[in-house]
Amino acid sequence: MRILMCRPTYYDIEYEINPWMNVRCKTNSKRAIEQWKVLYKTIKSCGAKIDLVPPARGLPDMAFTANAGLFYKGRVILAHFKVIERQGEVAYYQAWFEKAKFKVINRPGIDQSDPFFEGAGDALLAGKHLFAGYGFRTEKQFYQHAKYLDHEKITYCELIDPYFYHIDTCFCPLNARQAIWYPHAFTKDSQKRMAHEIELIEVNKIEARRFACNSVVIEKKVIVPSGCPHLTENLEKRGFTVHACHVDEYIKAGGACKCLTMRLD
Repeated sequence: MRILMCRPTYYDIEYEINPWMNVRCKTNSKRAIEQWKVLYKTIKSCGAKIDLVPPARGLPDMAFTANAGLFYKGRVILAHFKVIERQGEVAYYQAWFEKAKFKVINRPGIDQSDPFFEGAGDALLAGKHLFAGYGFRTEKQFYQHAKYLDHEKITYCELIDPYFYHIDTCFCPLNARQAIWYPHAFTKDSQKRMAHEIELIEVNKIEARRFACNSVVIEKKVIVPSGCPHLTENLEKRGFTVHACHVDEYIKAGGACKCLTMRLD
């Protein structure tokens, strides 16, 4: 597995674009860097290869590389950020992908009427099946109009809780057949559609607020935020090996392990 990350050199809470963020609750930079390094080492120890995109001054959320885009069928679909504060990241991500010889198949934001799409924060693959999150940052029209998506293998997942504003904060495929989720983040109709497509392992509210679903899966290894004992027990019963990482400094901004990574294969 190949994963993209970004060192949190400039990471901080400089604005408020989700309910978790509070500019009066600044991050501890030293602690944030230490937590990121532990996550980085844990991912490598689980067998993944990591690429690094250089951080950019003035773009503190570049550490959350999950939103850079979506790796889909060997190509990259770039994000079109809804929030102005993150729109400047796209040019840096695009330059990195192209330098790394990835095929980028869209040019977001050229037409301001283009639907918003926030990458692998809102679009998650379980095998070849795409679970398409929308409601807060990504627009449903993006998936419906994108000609490069396989529309026969898409399940639309509408988010309704602003604390779970991206699908990767409340849903995590473990493989093509199983996923963990916090069902109350979705509409009833979405819950039914998702349950029809994949076996779902429920996360309780307390651990959902610890971003239990924002985990990194590398084959049978799952890297979860610390403080999720019930999820850990459920995963271990199913044969997964669980690694817990402290990511409290990133939870302050509304992200955790998965948000700090983007899968590139």
